[in-house]
Amino acid sequence: MQHMVKDLKLKEIGRKKMNWAMDRMKVLGSIYRDLEKEKPFDGVNISMSLHLEAKTAVLAMYLQKLGAAVSITSSNPITCQDDVAAALTDDVSHVYAWRGETESEYNANHMKLLENGPNILVDDGADLTAMVASSGNGSGIYGVCEETTTGVRRLKALQDSANLKFPAIAVNDARGKYLYDNRFGSGQSVVDGIVRSTNIMLGGKSAVVAGFGWVGRGVAERLRGMGAVVTVVESDPFRALEAYFDGFTVTSMDRASQYGDVFITCTGDKRVISERHFSIMKDGAFLANAGHFDVEVDVAWLKANAVSSNDVRPNVTEFMLKNGKRLYLLAEGRLVNLGAADGHPIEIMDLSFSLQLLSALYLLKNHGMLENRVYPVPSEVDEGVVKKFLEINGVELEKLSSEQLKYIKSW
Repeated sequence: MQHMVKDLKLKEIGRKKMNWAMDRMKVLGSIYRDLEKEKPFDGVNISMSLHLEAKTAVLAMYLQKLGAAVSITSSNPITCQDDVAAALTDDVSHVYAWRGETESEYNANHMKLLENGPNILVDDGADLTAMVASSGNGSGIYGVCEETTTGVRRLKALQDSANLKFPAIAVNDARGKYLYDNRFGSGQSVVDGIVRSTNIMLGGKSAVVAGFGWVGRGVAERLRGMGAVVTVVESDPFRALEAYFDGFTVTSMDRASQYGDVFITCTGDKRVISERHFSIMKDGAFLANAGHFDVEVDVAWLKANAVSSNDVRPNVTEFMLKNGKRLYLLAEGRLVNLGAADGHPIEIMDLSFSLQLLSALYLLKNHGMLENRVYPVPSEVDEGVVKKFLEINGVELEKLSSEQLKYIKSW
């Protein structure tokens, strides 16, 4: 009886989170209402591997309401919110996820999605797609919609090696998504994760951001806005130039490691911060990762070589090194914005998940007419989502006259 009461309480908390998000996801809600009578996904099996929190649950609910049989798991072992997962079991066909999955449990949950015979995949990081590629059998799958930079890279690698078994929509690469999701969404949510997990003051701290792509730009901007003194580490000369002209100090990780207080990796690459950097860092430095996998900070080295490790706060692990210095790893070196906070703001995911729903619809309507390669989000979908958001929020666009349109196209 006590266990039942606990489960009901968990569901109640999750439901409140979902209702809060749904009420603020106005673009996605508008698209749902436009399609509600049509039920375009009727009879379609959709398997979703996304960070399972409230906004994701809203997308899954809408897809199910539009006729789909939705199966879902979390795309990272520590980003599932158990209360939301519990509540979502009442709204979709299958939920296979909980926070703190082992690697074998994580893989098994993904395999369950594939065993349900999906027609459309909605992926975040391309683990689900890679599993299909490894099996060598993509029959019955119309295509995949991919959410992240890391995932799109993997899709293109699968395409280049002739291992992509179905068409793919690079939702991450949409023109709008770079701006609102990667830059503004990551910028706010990464800082949120750092502040929530540590409760430290960012003003006056030396913050080091590795990578100045769209995510790195957003993180650096928000850290500066919080009063941090920001250094950017970048290997690309053009991005380094941009960071320099934007007023950031730009240097190597070897040099920045000597003075940084807080380090955030935003590259998608491996061992961006490694043994040689750990050894020269300040006692008490914080290490956070905004990228998809736990390889940007060399977590494996820390676990294997630290004298001791201790969870000193939720989502904060202290590693004592042989030189006597303490380093603090946030959210296990995984996505700090989702591991230690709620991920991107609701309005950001309203836009991104609107793209996901419409991209899934595009795959459905064009089934059998697309090649097994990576496609961009159709421009009319990308622009339509942004315009709808602006309209809902009372933003009026300037309209060019026919004379003006003619002039800018003339030579």
